[in-house]
Amino acid sequence: MFTEQNYRRWLRLSILVIYLIIIAGAVVRMTGSGMGCPDWPKCFGYWIPPTEEAELEFSPNTSYKEGMVIIVDQELRVAKESFFSTTSYSESDWKPYTKHDYAVFNKFHTWTEYINRLIGALGGLVVLVAAFLSLQFIKTRPKLTVLTIAALLAMLIQAVIGKIVVDTLLSPVLITIHMIVALLIVGLLIYLLYEVLPPDSSYKNQGRLPKFALLVILLTLAQVALGTQVRQFIDHQVDLFGYPLSSEWLENGPALFFIHRSFSILLVLIHGWFFYEAIFKWNHPIRSYYTLGVLIIGTIISGILMNYADFPFGSQAVHLVLASLILGLQFYIWMRLRSARIDP
Repeated sequence: MFTEQNYRRWLRLSILVIYLIIIAGAVVRMTGSGMGCPDWPKCFGYWIPPTEEAELEFSPNTSYKEGMVIIVDQELRVAKESFFSTTSYSESDWKPYTKHDYAVFNKFHTWTEYINRLIGALGGLVVLVAAFLSLQFIKTRPKLTVLTIAALLAMLIQAVIGKIVVDTLLSPVLITIHMIVALLIVGLLIYLLYEVLPPDSSYKNQGRLPKFALLVILLTLAQVALGTQVRQFIDHQVDLFGYPLSSEWLENGPALFFIHRSFSILLVLIHGWFFYEAIFKWNHPIRSYYTLGVLIIGTIISGILMNYADFPFGSQAVHLVLASLILGLQFYIWMRLRSARIDP
């Protein structure tokens, strides 16, 4: 079990699951299911959430456990302690839920958010196994062990941020932080995977390619940061106009939106030069660059759809997921270039 090959397998699996978490989070946002479970870590006070609203109504002659939730007069009520109900509702048995005042049950939203949480828990377990396997390097390559444990701790921090996001009724700023932490975890896991991969002699450079690849990453991060600001503006517009009036969301949009849109042209040109240098001049393996190019085209198409087709369903989620994949692949290529042989 304690082999470098197994460690690599679990790192790959960890990266895959983290991206599944990002996709699940995007689906939650796309469907408006963020408050499908208004409490954390349970969902309406259950480890397995209800499937019908009737399960959240007061029921006479029923055994309630401490922390279980019901909805009374469109407000959440939490059982103060375990008890067996009488024939009528008694206020003394319950206390109000004080984190927020959201008390809506929607079966689809609840189970969408619940599945998102299950995938998050799976991610924590997978990274935990990777951290356990990293103990084999504690004497020979302690950096691997320390950084893998750091990734596990970051997953725990993600869980705490997820709780705060729910408690604050989906604060846009905290949602952005949640996304950034996920990207940092992906980057850390990709770095660890690179450290235990065998050398690849097919990558070579003239000395400037790694620096240029790093510049591409930094510019993409700047573009993502601009995009998060635009998304926060759109969240505010949704609160004002609602989903049926999506055509109004970018009316009189902020200057950041136009900068974000124009900056994408610069990024395409820079990537084009980067691809030319890497593929045609230095004969690098084409698959990574081809995949990166396809992802960039996908983000452009999804951005155009959002801007000119009034945010068709799923376009925001696709845009976000593709951007996260681009950053991960850029980072992997950069790591490869850093260790590539330098040809005259």
